[in-house]
Amino acid sequence: MKGSNISRQSAVGSQQSDLRFDKYHILFEDNHLLIVNKRPGEIVQGDKTGDEPLVETLKQYIKEKYNKPGAVFLGVVHRLDRPVSGAVIFARTSKALSRMNALVKEREMRKIYWAIVGSQQPAVSSRQSAVSSQQLAESHHLIHYLVRNEKQNKSFAYEEPGEGRQKAELKYRKIASGDRYDLLEIELLTGRHHQIRAQMSAIGCPIKGDLKYGAPRSNPDGSICLHSRSVEFIHPVSHDPINVIAPVPDDNLWKSLSDHLFI
Repeated sequence: MKGSNISRQSAVGSQQSDLRFDKYHILFEDNHLLIVNKRPGEIVQGDKTGDEPLVETLKQYIKEKYNKPGAVFLGVVHRLDRPVSGAVIFARTSKALSRMNALVKEREMRKIYWAIVGSQQPAVSSRQSAVSSQQLAESHHLIHYLVRNEKQNKSFAYEEPGEGRQKAELKYRKIASGDRYDLLEIELLTGRHHQIRAQMSAIGCPIKGDLKYGAPRSNPDGSICLHSRSVEFIHPVSHDPINVIAPVPDDNLWKSLSDHLFI
């Protein structure tokens, strides 16, 4: 798959036949990078739960597919929260990992997320709040200053800079609408802890299922309706443009909204 732009489905279709770990959708794979479509509930790296992380399962996939002896290297380029789905990038070599980390640091990677929020949003007394459904259809640039609470594993958004606060930026717009929910497209401009979840909550638009950030109820499977839809960057070795799109979860609401895009 070297030297090519990746379309919506081509990378998935070309890889499915030889996967032993068929629950992982391989979106892109070459000698340097591996990009997968993470399911909600999977963890990217190990945590205190002791559940097997995606990085370890994928190491085994590589080991078996390519008959690799010894330990397999697989570096994590970026993470997604456990209840979030979508595209996650791994590096198969230390050189690729170093170069991808530099791309992220220099903001030379474009990350697009999709999020489902309630159509009727509560008003919040804030300069950046009280967002109407009609206003969501426009493009907005959102800036907050986040503080992470380690004990609560939660970030809090403020409108003004302050001690210990990190600047967080994103852009968002509404791209589809249903009877009860809207689908937002969000471009992440900085990479803070729970950034999208905290910032959308701060303007009165908590993500569906995200109880931690103000959603009225959870999703039955424990997921939240936040999906890493696409990643776009220049390949760290071949220097070809890469644009990988992750299909949405196999869920009726996701399918309904994404089938009625007005972009």
